[in-house]
Amino acid sequence: MKYSLFFFLLSGLCLCGQTSFAQDDDLLKSLDQPAAKTYTTATFKGTRLMNGHTIETVKGKHLDFLISHRFGRLNSGVDNFYGMDEAYIRLGLDYGITDRFTVGMGRSSIQKTVDMYAKYRLLRQSTGEHSSPVSITLLASDAIVTQPTRENATSTLYYNNGERQNWTFQALIARKFNEKFSLQLTPTFVTLGKAETGPETVAALGVGGRYKISKRVSVNAEYYARFLSSDQRNTAPGGATTYNAFAVGVDIETGGHVFQLHFTNAQGMIEKQFLTQTTGNFFRGDIHYGFNISRTFSFDHKR
Repeated sequence: MKYSLFFFLLSGLCLCGQTSFAQDDDLLKSLDQPAAKTYTTATFKGTRLMNGHTIETVKGKHLDFLISHRFGRLNSGVDNFYGMDEAYIRLGLDYGITDRFTVGMGRSSIQKTVDMYAKYRLLRQSTGEHSSPVSITLLASDAIVTQPTRENATSTLYYNNGERQNWTFQALIARKFNEKFSLQLTPTFVTLGKAETGPETVAALGVGGRYKISKRVSVNAEYYARFLSSDQRNTAPGGATTYNAFAVGVDIETGGHVFQLHFTNAQGMIEKQFLTQTTGNFFRGDIHYGFNISRTFSFDHKR
């Protein structure tokens, strides 16, 4: 009986030692192996914050149909129905070549402008091995004014052949700090074609943010600070003084649609327009009501 009890206790000690060693091995292995990489998703609701782009790209084999609308100024009075009698529109199609590479084109009623762009997500915010604290997306676009020259025959400053081409280059840098708050910085260069003096470049820095107030609703703000020489402030048609673009608004997500409602001093809906042709001062009441509506269609049958 004594020997049986001795061998029983000895077997239990050996089993406990093996279990302890196995646990230690598992712990050492877990310490040696880095945590799995996890990418941050849904930094913003859509590919546009309000006026400008966000870091978001369209999913591969998906098509995003975007309708942008801007009314006249709210302070234009009751005769203009507080801006509702005046409206400009842009229709755009954005297609995801891959999940990280998007191409798009659109047509604006302002100056009958056709724009084309390419957008590539260079870096994605992530945690784990080789993590990144931010997401970075690069964008290049070309805006072509198609309005006939004869409509501005009295002006030698706009709509000649040398000024139909306008290019934009951006680096969109964003971080999603938590489930509610995201912030984006957008260094921007817009090059305007100038027939008389040659191309002229306008530099700007955009700052935009999003704060979720519910599962499907968020509030947004966006501001573009330009770095201009004194003569670059008069880049709007007719030589009018221009101002920095500012916007505040709300995003509402409903299934495959995203509704973006906002107030802004910019009536243009592409970078060339809202950065170099905004003639209203938001803080003096020159505010336009506007909205963006996007609808996504999938051509990926596997998904």
